[in-house]
Amino acid sequence: MDMLLNPLNRRHRLRYDIPVLPGAFPLVGHLPAIVCDLPRLLRHAERTLGSHFWMNFGPAGYMMTCVDPDAFALLRHKDVSSALIEEIAPELFGGTLVAQDGIAHRQARDAIKAAFLPKGLTQAGIGDLFASVIQARVQAWRDLGEVTILRETGDLMLKLIFSLMGIPAQDLPGWHRKYRQLLQLIVAPPIDLPGLPLRRGRAARDWVDAQLRQFIRDARAHAARTGLINDMVSASDRSNDAPSDDVLVANIRLLLLGGHETTASTMAWMVIELAREPGLWDVLVEEALHMGAVPTRHADLAQFPVAEALFRETLRVHPAVTLLPRRALQDLQLGQRRIPAATDLCIPLLHFSTSALLHEAPDQFRLERWLQRTEPIRSVDMLQFGTGPHVCIGYHLVWLELVQFCIALALTMHKAGLRPRLLSDVEKGRRYYPTAHPSMKIRVRFS
Repeated sequence: MDMLLNPLNRRHRLRYDIPVLPGAFPLVGHLPAIVCDLPRLLRHAERTLGSHFWMNFGPAGYMMTCVDPDAFALLRHKDVSSALIEEIAPELFGGTLVAQDGIAHRQARDAIKAAFLPKGLTQAGIGDLFASVIQARVQAWRDLGEVTILRETGDLMLKLIFSLMGIPAQDLPGWHRKYRQLLQLIVAPPIDLPGLPLRRGRAARDWVDAQLRQFIRDARAHAARTGLINDMVSASDRSNDAPSDDVLVANIRLLLLGGHETTASTMAWMVIELAREPGLWDVLVEEALHMGAVPTRHADLAQFPVAEALFRETLRVHPAVTLLPRRALQDLQLGQRRIPAATDLCIPLLHFSTSALLHEAPDQFRLERWLQRTEPIRSVDMLQFGTGPHVCIGYHLVWLELVQFCIALALTMHKAGLRPRLLSDVEKGRRYYPTAHPSMKIRVRFS
């Protein structure tokens, strides 16, 4: 941790009577430690400063971070705004529903939410479509024998999203590369020079937006086609308050980005955990063989409790979204502190995911915590999807596709007498921000 903090900035100071975490670097603040070792940074800050402290996010400035469980309630608080997200990365999140509140957010969300509910997914035959795509990719892994797992799950998720959107799946490696560059806009220093993250991120965004504008034009020219883009364009054109094409492009880009990056990370971690613990693989295979086929409807998912538990425990231990920014619109009481209006806030989802106050034996990967529970799933159990008005619109879709993936992987590999085995150090090179994911170099062998 010492290597990731500035040794020349160790002076303790306060902002609004709340301690500032020492060790920030010029321009980038605490970002090196946040990106490379966020869990240890949060534990270090809590141990030395208490439950409330300021972290420096470089270009995004200081955010008051609270590791008290009361901070989770900020996601539903009427006096807390998501607009800070757009200020942090305006070129990436400007005009998107994730950075909007109130009426604007509801209007943008209402135009697409029906397609993401279990009824809409079933009526559109998404389960059948996804099952065939997932099975084909898993069979390719079986034939290859050895894969770089995050690259493969990223390409699979792009193909699934393109299928959902009704976009022809062409040049998946190119899209994957552009989205990696696009994410750099969240943490890029404000220096626009050739080769630097800001220039690369803007070029990637312009490339993606140009593709999406063509897809929107195609949707209007071929209204009979199916797919989420066609549904969004049709609903927009029928609306009395039709958003501009710029807004449509921004929200489609957001859906592609959110569904691709976060779910690919979770999928890769599922394979890694199955490879790390042979017992997990055995119980998953037993369930898959008992059912005999990949589920295609949400109504079927209750018959796959092991696969669902694997999905939920992976999200708990390895949340793809580790931090959420918000802004206080009014003075707030947060834990034992009074937070002034206009304070920028950081809600550490990673901390709550692995908190002993919320989970028994939080550092252990245990399916039993889901298989043996009798109460319904609570908001805190799915905090990786957020809660309140901004709960992730893709929750049901992710639930379906990850259970499908588990069963397809188990059936395909077991039939060939194979199981996943790790070839790389899992801890080396993992990242925690702006989204969390294992190293791009981790390789898995099916043998």
